[in-house]
Amino acid sequence: MKRRGAFEVAEMVREGKWSARSVVMEALSRIDAVEGSVHAFLHVDREGALRRAEEIDRAVAEGRDPGPLAGVPVAVKDNISVEGMPLTCGSRILEGYVAPYDATVVRRLREAGAIIIGKTNLDEFAMGSSTEYSAYGPTRNPWDLSRIPGGSSGGSGAAVASGEVPLALGSDTGGSVRCPASFTGVYGLKPSYGLVSRYGLVEFSNSIEVVGALASTSRDLSLLFSVIRNSSSPDPLDQTSVFAPLQDIGGIEGMEFGLLIQTLGKGVDPEVESATYRFADEMKDMGGKVEEVSLPEMGLALPAYYLLVCAEASSNLARYDGIRYGMPAPLDARNWNEAFSTVRGKGFGPEVKRRVMMGSFELSSGYYDAYYLRAVAARKLLREKMLSLFRKYQFLISPTNPVLAPALGEKLSDPLSMYLLDLDTVLANLSGIPALSIPFARARGLPVGIQLMAPPLRDDWLTSVASLLELRGKVELAGEVAEVA
Repeated sequence: MKRRGAFEVAEMVREGKWSARSVVMEALSRIDAVEGSVHAFLHVDREGALRRAEEIDRAVAEGRDPGPLAGVPVAVKDNISVEGMPLTCGSRILEGYVAPYDATVVRRLREAGAIIIGKTNLDEFAMGSSTEYSAYGPTRNPWDLSRIPGGSSGGSGAAVASGEVPLALGSDTGGSVRCPASFTGVYGLKPSYGLVSRYGLVEFSNSIEVVGALASTSRDLSLLFSVIRNSSSPDPLDQTSVFAPLQDIGGIEGMEFGLLIQTLGKGVDPEVESATYRFADEMKDMGGKVEEVSLPEMGLALPAYYLLVCAEASSNLARYDGIRYGMPAPLDARNWNEAFSTVRGKGFGPEVKRRVMMGSFELSSGYYDAYYLRAVAARKLLREKMLSLFRKYQFLISPTNPVLAPALGEKLSDPLSMYLLDLDTVLANLSGIPALSIPFARARGLPVGIQLMAPPLRDDWLTSVASLLELRGKVELAGEVAEVA
């Protein structure tokens, strides 16, 4: 099933052929129709969306251009601050908290004429790969409601895949945009670290996590990314932000592609592997040069990643103490330690507790050198190896995930099995490079995403390749929307 994309909606609203109000009403109608099955949203701002639509329609009537996303409904992952809306991070510990300001990416969306229609579900504090760790219940995959949508941005992926919204924001720490994009059959872009402002993102891993974009077509993805990226200068509110001018590659004739052989073979679903080789063949047909490339150090990526993010989670989540915001500390507690333990014991779910405890252990005296510092060294080595590959190749190819979307509950009893869903995605996060999941194929009725990686700050190369591939009609799920049983 095809539905109207963001580019078409914005164009028609700016020309006065559609009203922003009618667009919002259509989106709300779709949300009402499928939310009972999918559960992509934690909060839908009906009144606010309609008020914003009236402002857009008034601007059009007065001859003013509302912007490139005029009247387009956008969903925002619930770990990104939207003024006046709940900000739960999928956790009970922030239940009742309302964001007092807009994240930079949200402000940029509003300035471009977009309408923030609501907040999407996620694994608690973005810690997970299935959106089953949300304190408010799991999100389901619109293509098969018995399966996970991926995570942690599963609500955003499912909202786009089910046609509730044409665009959504997520966050990506180890694959949290690309994993749900792959499992739900949409595009998912993890930007270069710093190219999209992180101000207003409630991150659990400062040095790795980024805000990412999800859309059902390459044109919509490019449009969304052009709005949220640092387009002319770094964001002064984010000290880690950077700026890079656009660079049009024109075409991929003569471009060098490396196919990472460590991401194929044992443990990879045969149909995922087949789709990856077909993708490589398409790059050849378009004039690219593809060869297999080895990265022996890739085995370090997953353990290094989890050591680093758990350490940062242990530090960052210490701020949730029940004193300043969120779940209140018990009044009958005998001392601060008891109040702190009670709030965190009740407020945090099992995966958050697991990662906080792992991080606290590795940062403790006697283990800091053995675990954390070795992970830092491994991260540095992996980045150096990746940059050396990019001295020869413009792009690297791999599956986004080694398997098709698992069944709900299948991975919950085995955390290691859940972590292995990130096997092919964490490398980009550790390296700070951009990576894109392309909804390339379908297998056994489920989407298959292929991951394309590019050198740092060359995010626009990824969207260009996706557009060229889609124009050739080679992206099977581009623009497709799940019917939702």
